[in-house]
Amino acid sequence: MARFRVRVSFPERCKGCGLCVHFCPRKILSVGVRRNRQGYRVVEVTESEKCTGCGVCYLMCPDVVLEVV
Repeated sequence: MARFRVRVSFPERCKGCGLCVHFCPRKILSVGVRRNRQGYRVVEVTESEKCTGCGVCYLMCPDVVLEVV
């Protein structure tokens, strides 16, 4: 079981910019196919078990969409 987990806490804020995806050192995020109410493709966690809890994704997100727990 993973010690840390990234979750998309506020998908309605996501603008699909991909900064979190680009800077994640473990490459566990991707811009998904699901869209929010504004029409943006929302980021999704693809391999949560690989998360180390570094928080880079959280720090890079300009819209505070992600949460590391």
